[in-house]
Amino acid sequence: MSNVNSNAGTLNPLFHPAAHYDSPADVLNATELSPPEKRIILSSWASDMYAVESCPALREIPGMSHTVRLADILAALRKLDGDNDNDDPPRGGGVPMRLRRPWAAAEERDA
Repeated sequence: MSNVNSNAGTLNPLFHPAAHYDSPADVLNATELSPPEKRIILSSWASDMYAVESCPALREIPGMSHTVRLADILAALRKLDGDNDNDDPPRGGGVPMRLRRPWAAAEERDA
């Protein structure tokens, strides 16, 4: 992991969020960020690009002195979207669709 050697006060939080925010909760609580900006930061942190090779549930974000749990990032994204964990699971139902083979239509015409 590389550490950012720069003055955090002069860096834009969107381009160097690890210099300004220490956790997903800090991003959620940042009043200077809009919801889309928060989503951009959290989504970038959740990226597989930052996954710890031996522990894929952790993210090692450049400029941050500690690893961050992917579960915490995803929970922050759900909270940002207004989702809660008390939602009912999606219902099954509907008519299952089967894609037609392209040649099936030609066979029906010829028959």
